[in-house]
Amino acid sequence: MTTTPMDRRSVLARSAALAGGATAAAAGLTTAAAGPAEAAPVTAGKPPSGAGALIGPHDPRYPLLTTGNNQRYVAAPEYVKMIRSTADAEKALRTAHRAGKRISVRSGGHCFADLVCNPEVEVILDFSEMTGVGYDPSRRAFYVEPGARLLNVYEALYKGWGVTIPGGICYSVGAGGHISGGGYGLLSRAHGLVVDHLYAVEVVTVDKRGTVRTTVATRDRNDPNRDLWWAHTGGGGGNFGLITRYWFRSPDARGSRPEDQLISPPSKVLVQAVDLPWADLDEAKFRRLLKNFGAWHENNSAPDSPYRHLSSLFNVSSRAHGSLGMFTQVDATVPGARRLLDDYFAAVTAGTGLTARPMTKANGEIPHLTDLAEPREMPWLNATRMVGTNNPTITDPMSRAAHKSGYMRKNFSDHQISALYRYMTRPDFTNPDTMLVLFSFGGRVNAVAPDATANAQRDCVFKMTFQTFWPDERDDAFHLDWIRGLYADFFAETRGVPVIGGRTDGCYINYCDNDMADPAHNRSGVPWHTLYYKGNYPRLQQVKKRWDPGNFFRHALSVEPPRR
Repeated sequence: MTTTPMDRRSVLARSAALAGGATAAAAGLTTAAAGPAEAAPVTAGKPPSGAGALIGPHDPRYPLLTTGNNQRYVAAPEYVKMIRSTADAEKALRTAHRAGKRISVRSGGHCFADLVCNPEVEVILDFSEMTGVGYDPSRRAFYVEPGARLLNVYEALYKGWGVTIPGGICYSVGAGGHISGGGYGLLSRAHGLVVDHLYAVEVVTVDKRGTVRTTVATRDRNDPNRDLWWAHTGGGGGNFGLITRYWFRSPDARGSRPEDQLISPPSKVLVQAVDLPWADLDEAKFRRLLKNFGAWHENNSAPDSPYRHLSSLFNVSSRAHGSLGMFTQVDATVPGARRLLDDYFAAVTAGTGLTARPMTKANGEIPHLTDLAEPREMPWLNATRMVGTNNPTITDPMSRAAHKSGYMRKNFSDHQISALYRYMTRPDFTNPDTMLVLFSFGGRVNAVAPDATANAQRDCVFKMTFQTFWPDERDDAFHLDWIRGLYADFFAETRGVPVIGGRTDGCYINYCDNDMADPAHNRSGVPWHTLYYKGNYPRLQQVKKRWDPGNFFRHALSVEPPRR
């Protein structure tokens, strides 16, 4: 999906009366399937009206809507159907199913693989115009529509009610896919995954007879449709039906006031952004630095750790970039916040001789932040905007990219660090927009049982994304060979992938990678679905059997119905 510009003049409403002004990304829509309301939902923005456009090959918008954030993947569908409501989604699904069309589903367009845009797709159903965010008193929960971009969700929830969800950094990711795959970000160590706060989901499904219906499934124990809710707590997008709305209420929420139903972010955070220049590193210092990072997270990722209020994003960039980059955020309202931050940086750099240098240029997800080598306190939402919006590598509309992932239960092995150093310093590799991103994990994420949600990785300490970006199609083979070579070497001890075991714990479905289903790259004998879902996959298959028995919703890494 492509990125739409944000309008910072959006004004939020706190009553049933709609506030003026807004962008498409702050628009609201009351769903007909929400049940009898005690009061009208409070909505951000102005609702779109009518059915969404039908965009064919001769429409000037067609080239824009047949690719996404990664320009490697382009589709040639018969049409793109823009969806504006649940009723619109029902009609679009009924039409495509009756015609026997192969569909794909898009909310934000950040899909890392070709699950949305590929040559087999005949119809793309695009939810980027369903962008409502608001409060539904009938459910005592906040709703988010699938096309809402993450930063707009944060803006609406926080300005309207002082609450948030612990979601991701990149501002333009769509809520639809981010949530269904689990969803996490800088607040997850303190508050868990996004889906740990998911109360309900509205899904449009189709059975074998072609009957289209809309179901609201909740986490309530007596809900006969609870399995459909569970499948959307990490089961991935495009698997079971069309998601038209999510509702959020934290499991420990009490009372009836909206502001008590969901977590509140810190009023202020302490942030630091530093460069660690390659010129100051040799292989021994590089090894020590990475070992320090892994050891710190092994020792400080328990659910009750005082460091759960601290989260760090560490870009181990290629030597061609010039430096490694680290962004760290800690809740400034907790006692000793500055000490927590200083102790973390000291632990990671111990024995290396490295000092905090200003971040002089953007580094992957981390923007150009020259004034934060010395930690600075700022309002949480300002920090979220700062990190999320000014990030030219991730949001470059010319970008071609490759991504791979892994969860880590323990520190790096010596072999893994040697492989990483060798590939990141290879003399023939001159692409500066390349990095292994290390994300702090654990904390309250690990307080949830592996089968309580579909997201099964619940005892990890950090997670990783291997990624490289380039602009020219002629360089595809070189960059794919490079990243595949690095990944295979990094996980050579487990035959090319992060198998479920003592050190590694599989992959993250939101960082989908078709290579995991290819025995040429996954030589472990472990099925791709075990890497992503572990022991939860058979249960996901049963949900698939019930809600999509005809396997109409499918892609290269979709949940498959059980064979019997």
